[in-house]
Order: sequence, then C-alpha cells, then structure tokens
Amino acid sequence: MPDSKVAVREAGEADLAWCLSIDGHLDEAALHLKIRAREILVAHSAGVPVGLLRFDLMWSAVPFIAQLRVLETYRRQGVGQALLRAVEERARARGSIAVISSIALGSDRTAALGWHEAMGFERFGDVKGMFPGEQTEAFFVKI
Repeated sequence: MPDSKVAVREAGEADLAWCLSIDGHLDEAALHLKIRAREILVAHSAGVPVGLLRFDLMWSAVPFIAQLRVLETYRRQGVGQALLRAVEERARARGSIAVISSIALGSDRTAALGWHEAMGFERFGDVKGMFPGEQTEAFFVKI
C-alpha cells in the first residue's frame, strides 16, 4: 500500500533540473518538451521529490512507461505504486484501459520483474536486439 505521505503531480518547469538529475536518458531539451506535453509525473514525500515516471503515448491514448525512477531511500514505500496509479488515471481519462511497460533483461533485473508482477502487469512478449548491443527487452501490459 502506498505511503499516505506520497503525493503525485505533473512535473512543471520548476522540476526540470531535478528531472534531469534523475532521468538518466533524456537531455534537458527533451525533458523540457516532455514536461510541456504533461508526460512526466513526480512523486513527493514531505514536499521533496522522490520519484519520477516519464511516459510516452502509444496510439495517442495508451501510456507506455518509458522511465520510472525512485530514489533508493524511498523504494519499497509505495512511491512506484503511487506513480503507476497516477498514470493509470490519465490512461482512463484518455479512454484507455491499459498501461504498457518494458525492461531490458540483464544480470540483475529481479527487482524490476518482481515489481511488474506485484503491480499486476502481465508479460506479453520479448524483443531481442531492439538496439545494438542491448539485451532482450521484455514487454508488459496492465489492464
């Protein structure tokens, strides 16, 4: 059950530097565009940002979780679950009943696989060699 102290909201311009520090994949310009598109959610605990969920929209309605980051000291406290619930609400508002996610499979992906299972995701397929030099990508859906 998520910690009742966790609040999730859409990222704003004031969150840009923090998003840049935790995202790890997109540069400042790309994150700025995602914030303007309202496709980044930030979780706060006691007013401090502790987690980020960045998503893309497939078919203009179905959120694909492109990035989910929770500060290590806040893991296993319901932050990821609160972020997932918020993106599910946005999906329903767009008429979608699903959320899609993926993870690159590697040597230590047990926690990520366990989280997806615990949150009710079902694995629906794998893609090998999607990007040069990367492992298999496992895809999940939650309906």
